[in-house]
Amino acid sequence: MTETSIAVVDSRALVALFGTCDQHLRKLRKSLEVEISSRDGRIHVEGEPEAVAKATHVLEQLQAHAQQYGRLAIEDVDRVLAAVAEGREALPSAAIGVGGGREVRARTPGQAKYVKAMRGADLTMCAGPAGTGKTYLAVAMAVAALREQQVRKIILVRPAVEAGESLGFLPGDLQAKINPYLRPLLDALREMMDYDLMKRYQEEDIIEIIPLAYMRGRTLNQAFMILDEAQNTTVAQMKMFLTRMGEGSKIVVSGDTTQVDLPHGTRSGLIDALVRLRKLKGVAAVKLTASDIVRHPLVQRIVDAYDGRPKQRP
Repeated sequence: MTETSIAVVDSRALVALFGTCDQHLRKLRKSLEVEISSRDGRIHVEGEPEAVAKATHVLEQLQAHAQQYGRLAIEDVDRVLAAVAEGREALPSAAIGVGGGREVRARTPGQAKYVKAMRGADLTMCAGPAGTGKTYLAVAMAVAALREQQVRKIILVRPAVEAGESLGFLPGDLQAKINPYLRPLLDALREMMDYDLMKRYQEEDIIEIIPLAYMRGRTLNQAFMILDEAQNTTVAQMKMFLTRMGEGSKIVVSGDTTQVDLPHGTRSGLIDALVRLRKLKGVAAVKLTASDIVRHPLVQRIVDAYDGRPKQRP
């Protein structure tokens, strides 16, 4: 048995680290098979030497996170535990200020790489499974760029491609039919901007949320353009969208290359662009994986199950 200790930065960080009713502490004790306690202004860890070393590393990462953000979710604890078990860092510091004291932060190394790419490149392409924050982080970067007056417009775009259900069976006119396809972009935007301000920006065309088909023929200067669900564009549609870029504009293209809903035999514009454009100057390509999923922990296991196992007949 061995014992080590870590200095406690302040009482608030300690409360965040241990969690409400010590829920984080209990998870750490069970997962790491060590005893963890707090006394005399320090966190004490006791157990087998290897387990103590691992627990110390986990606690140092979690404490740094709690000190920086003032809170620690159970998902953050799970991610750090998984990352340390795999021998990698887990809590990057990349953060995006979206105004009003709100901040969106990268929660995995892959997401931090994505944020860095969007900051440095004029065109960023990101492929990854559901729940990895592709859309959410891109919208946050767009809102931050608008707030900092780096751009004058935000253009949020999605292809209206059917995924097993027909648009013809949805009630209403064309706008009502395409609204469900644009809803994820609107939901992300609402989390980062006051409702009244968002509505005013939409009325003044400072923010546009539109189907891909509406982009044809336009040239957009000083705009932050996001193409979501890009795996469902054709090669021609992708070329059309990318060539809308005007002076001072940025483009982020994101999608999940494992969920293409195009007709059989049609090449995905995102898959094609990742091969065709990734080596061009000013272009960044980022691939997120199941380890970057930040939804319910079950989502990661679902993605792994679909990616790693052959389909079984019932």
